[in-house]
Amino acid sequence: MNKIKFVILAVVSIFTFSQAVVIVGQWNDAITPVAADYVKRLTEKAEKSHAKAIVLELDTPGGLDQSMREIIKTILETPLPFIVYVYPPGARAASAGAIITVSADIAAMAPSTNIGSASPVQITGKDIDETMKKKIMNDMVAFVKSIAKEKHRNIKIIEKMVTEAINLPADEAVKKHVVDLIAVDLYDLLNKIDGKKIKKNAYEITLKTKDEPVEFVKKGFREQFLSIFSNPTLAYLLLIIGFYGIFFELYNPGSVIPGTIGTISLLLALYALSAISVNWLGVLLIALGIVFFALELITPTFGALAISGVIALLIGSITLIEPESPYGDIPLQVIIPVVFFSAAFFLGVAYLGLKAQRRKKMGGAEGMVGEIGIAKTDINEKGGKVFVLGEIWDAYSDTPIEAGEEVKVIKVEGLKLKVTKYHKRREH
Repeated sequence: MNKIKFVILAVVSIFTFSQAVVIVGQWNDAITPVAADYVKRLTEKAEKSHAKAIVLELDTPGGLDQSMREIIKTILETPLPFIVYVYPPGARAASAGAIITVSADIAAMAPSTNIGSASPVQITGKDIDETMKKKIMNDMVAFVKSIAKEKHRNIKIIEKMVTEAINLPADEAVKKHVVDLIAVDLYDLLNKIDGKKIKKNAYEITLKTKDEPVEFVKKGFREQFLSIFSNPTLAYLLLIIGFYGIFFELYNPGSVIPGTIGTISLLLALYALSAISVNWLGVLLIALGIVFFALELITPTFGALAISGVIALLIGSITLIEPESPYGDIPLQVIIPVVFFSAAFFLGVAYLGLKAQRRKKMGGAEGMVGEIGIAKTDINEKGGKVFVLGEIWDAYSDTPIEAGEEVKVIKVEGLKLKVTKYHKRREH
């Protein structure tokens, strides 16, 4: 099938009137499903354009095994020459990126770059038993050895990248036949590979890339959007916002906005976390922490549930991303303020709620008792007038009170108040 695809593409290229170009893609992020989709789109674009070659400028800490294999499958299946170029200076092709690089028809590196550390790492947060670890390692070793053999690269060194996690600078990688050459930039690369012969799907191809036009394929909106939301710190903050929003919607039904923001944030967070392959126990602990805070708010326990919430939220946040993850971890500078703010916020709301429950009601008859007013007229057992809370009321008193004296409400009887003289010295 690949041979037929190759022949068709070659024939079409001969008769096409459009000028063939070199298609160039750039990926400077972790190897994720988004990266696999991007490389596939890059390759399809090159095939439709009848390009002379595809160049992928790569700078990555590594990523997911499945995504790496999909990218390598795309590289091997396309009938076009596929060049992986570790670029710019200071870039790296680590872990999955290293294996992608050595699988290319031509592997190149810029000065001051490095390649290696391809040992498989479990980043789901679960421990791997020795049997499973051995299976994973053997599978990866067999995979890289087959690639190295097909591409005529140094099998022993590439195997050590997996088994011993060795890492090589660009000059040493060339010297040990892990990659083919060093190029200072893209145009230096295209000049150096011009005239080189490669075998692709049983066909020999002579590269003609010198002074050829170049077309860059940028990340699409979807790829940029999904790449942004695969950031662990952003995913973590979205997760917290999502839990907050949904809680406050349930706590105050009908408010709509918290529920809408919470639902959208939670869905984005769950997508990002599924791509990152996080420790889902950390997610559950974070959710449990929010539940503890909520219970403290609903049924105040004077801090007991809040302390439990702090512990659960802190442990969940720290263990959410494994330290070995190629996506990076969540810095403590983010985790600690989030935990502190959550605890302070829920405790503050719980305190205000408790205070409000204990506060005297300010409206209605019950709220009048204990209020201080002024006698507008003389007051005795038969009655009189008092001014209380901005209103004039009918009132009576068991002891005579003169107009102008301060009074205190001691009882409400319908629309009439029973008052007594207010003695400041006796009030504390």
